[in-house]
Amino acid sequence: MSEQEKEIQTVTLPALALRGMTVFPNMMLHFDVGREISVKALDESMTSGTPIFLVAQRDIAVESPKEKDLCRIGTICNVRQILRLPGDNVRVMVEGAARGRMHRLTQLTPYLAAEVEEIVPEEPVRGSAKTEALIRQTYELFERYVELAPKMTPDLLLNLISSEDPGYIADYIAQNIVMRTGDKQSILEELRPVRRLEKLFRQLRQELEVLELELDMQNRVREGMNRNQRDYYLREQLKVIQQELGEGEAGGDSEIAEYRQAIEKAKLPEEVSQKLLKEVSRLEKQPFGSAEATVLRNYLDVCLELPWNKKTKERADVEAVRKALDNDHYGLEKVKERILEFVAVKQLAPDLKGQIICLVGPPGVGKTSIAMSMAKAMNRKLARISLGGVHDEAEIRGHRKTYIGAMPGRIIAGIRQAGSSNPLLLLDEIDKLGSDHRGDPADALLEVLDGEQNSTFRDHFLEVPYDLSDVLFITTANTLDTIPRPLLDRMEVIELSSYTDEEKLQIAKRHLLPKELKRHGLKKSQLKLTDGALREIITGYTKESGVRILERKLGAVCRKVAMRVVSDGVKSVSITGDNVEEFLGIRRYHPERLPRTEQVGVVNGLAWTSVGGELLEVEVNVVPGSGKLELTGNLGDVMKESAHAAYSYIRSRADRLGIEADFYQKKDIHVHFPEGAVPKDGPSAGIAITTAMVSALTNTPVRRELAMTGEVTLRGRVLAIGGLKEKTMAALRNGIRTVILPAENEKDLEEIDQTVRAALHFLPVEQVDAVLAYALGLDVTQGVGQLPEAPAEASPAAGGISIHQ
Repeated sequence: MSEQEKEIQTVTLPALALRGMTVFPNMMLHFDVGREISVKALDESMTSGTPIFLVAQRDIAVESPKEKDLCRIGTICNVRQILRLPGDNVRVMVEGAARGRMHRLTQLTPYLAAEVEEIVPEEPVRGSAKTEALIRQTYELFERYVELAPKMTPDLLLNLISSEDPGYIADYIAQNIVMRTGDKQSILEELRPVRRLEKLFRQLRQELEVLELELDMQNRVREGMNRNQRDYYLREQLKVIQQELGEGEAGGDSEIAEYRQAIEKAKLPEEVSQKLLKEVSRLEKQPFGSAEATVLRNYLDVCLELPWNKKTKERADVEAVRKALDNDHYGLEKVKERILEFVAVKQLAPDLKGQIICLVGPPGVGKTSIAMSMAKAMNRKLARISLGGVHDEAEIRGHRKTYIGAMPGRIIAGIRQAGSSNPLLLLDEIDKLGSDHRGDPADALLEVLDGEQNSTFRDHFLEVPYDLSDVLFITTANTLDTIPRPLLDRMEVIELSSYTDEEKLQIAKRHLLPKELKRHGLKKSQLKLTDGALREIITGYTKESGVRILERKLGAVCRKVAMRVVSDGVKSVSITGDNVEEFLGIRRYHPERLPRTEQVGVVNGLAWTSVGGELLEVEVNVVPGSGKLELTGNLGDVMKESAHAAYSYIRSRADRLGIEADFYQKKDIHVHFPEGAVPKDGPSAGIAITTAMVSALTNTPVRRELAMTGEVTLRGRVLAIGGLKEKTMAALRNGIRTVILPAENEKDLEEIDQTVRAALHFLPVEQVDAVLAYALGLDVTQGVGQLPEAPAEASPAAGGISIHQ
């Protein structure tokens, strides 16, 4: 220590072990004493007139403490008063005189006595600015503590205002606030006044934080109780007022009465009515603001909003539906015919149920608009439900009403939105359903789309059956491949194929252009778009099966025209095939031009994509090597397998084809499909790959005006393919005159556009030998029959249709 300690004479004093408390110097304190050794120590102090040494006991459970059970630092106190209480207890008042250090216990019975050294406090010195700041902050904290702590009087602050001794301030506050005994003992044992005050300051701040948290929790509990009591009193008063005015049921809640009245008026099925009345009874027993009451109100509101017995009068009139479909759609004759057949059956048998229609086709061909036209023509309310990306079964069946934020599934929500129990529900993009750990929504749709089951469809939220048998379901999809087989089995598929260029021209003239003119505020006289301009836009700026992009391009033209009308004051704008680029920029798509001369190892195949048909060129190079077969062009597994099948077929027919028998050991064959960044897959390029390989191996050129499609087997059979309509339109657009196709697809020629049939020459084949004989002129056609002659030279636009300007 920096100051010289003064030697204090050691004295022997009676000692009292304190349990759960601490006494500080210069403080008055009263407490009760019950142990016999403690009472005798007090008696000895009063009798002899000597002070008593009060020291904290480390473990309050020890009944007969020894020296090891006591702290070393305690307080030397003077006994001011002793009061005998009933029984053996004594209440004593003591005044702390000084700190004392116990050297040892001199006796244990009949009372404790200790050899104690009095600790003389340091002389107070003038405090520094730091000490003064510490004192002020301690005052502020203690003042806040007195305000918040119960049973603390403002008089406690008066004893501190006049003191500038940090040691006294620390002792005073520590004696009068609630702290753990260990914390108080640590302050008592700190002999340096400033350090003692710093330690007290930290303890006081911590206690104040705890006190503020306790007070905040008490206030929140009190506010909640007051609010509930207030609500209760107001509701009781409201009941009394309603009874006095004669409103509502006597002794009952008007809300409950309204629910019961609504259930009776709705004339619900017996099971549903009983369920809702049961829920109303449960609601009646709930406190008004409880969470359970909120859940029950939401459930009852949703159930009562459903159109259980509300229906629109269906108009099953074939002529009305035919007129609506013809007004809204051009072409699609087969689709319209099938829909009219469906309506005719409904007209003859109104009670017929369970027919689900699935419209399948590329994007933009009018699947959704056909469903909308049907709803309007048949006088059914329409609700559109998008299923794209749905991967949770609860989206279809709903959530249990006990979940937070629970709601019905999309089917019940759609009926609720339509406001009718016999609407037309359009389930859009059913082929894009997903599934995860929460279930498969396709499985939930099995019940919805099954006419034998959906009369008792149970949504998890409703918990009661809802009859879906009167609902007309129409689904749409781009492909059938991703629809689960059990779900597909419940639907009648109607396929919508791609539009021909002539159909696109008529759709643009009759529907799209008038719609875009109205949308952009233009009159017919302000924009004149010739057929040649429309054809140029269709072939040069769009590449799709439907007309969605075509509609956007017409919108772009209308915006350019509107700009000229507003800015330049132009009265009318005329657009032809020659000046389309002024409005839409450089042409984006150019048709594949056929080579001027016939080439070796190059064959025109035909492909079917989601945007229509494409001409798919196959190139084959043969170079000396070790018999490798290399396939490039971003090919899928099925197309690679077709190439290997063609390769094996050629090896088996090498002698008949005039190819060296060991070519597969000495020649490397590279098969490439241009536009390598575009993924390609499917088996329909099999005969094209075979022809290109044979052409390259025999150095025989392939007829240039020829295109082909068909799957090849190891035995040389040509199997059927799909998408014939789109593929033949692509052939016509690209100047092809002859198309080789599988004989099994000959029947499908009736389905393609008549203009395309008139312009192209079709060659059905059953064996690859016939393909090679026609395309390469090779004599390998034994048993194939007589082949037709090649058609005479004709322009690519045979049939009188100008496809490209």
